[in-house]
Amino acid sequence: MSYQVSATDLENIRLNELETVNAVLQNIALILATPKGSVPFYRDFGISNEFLDKPMPVAKVMMIGEVREAIEDWEPRATVSNISFAEDPLEPGKLIPTVEVEVAVEE
Repeated sequence: MSYQVSATDLENIRLNELETVNAVLQNIALILATPKGSVPFYRDFGISNEFLDKPMPVAKVMMIGEVREAIEDWEPRATVSNISFAEDPLEPGKLIPTVEVEVAVEE
């Protein structure tokens, strides 16, 4: 089954989630919302900001690679199938990635 996750999906987060799919989706939302280098002792966690101040088409391509790599590294139970972007009308130029993932659930 396919699920969509965005960095804006943090409002109902439970850090001790027991249901596997919800835990994976929360982890992905945390990855998307965390700037790389901001977590002590886990400086590689999150998304790099190297795409800042780049033209929008260049930033999107750079961010796609960064998002795929971060999810592969930090949430191996998920496989990225698509990445799309929304733009915040209140913050022009801000990209908000939405990731479509397949979640591997052990039964």
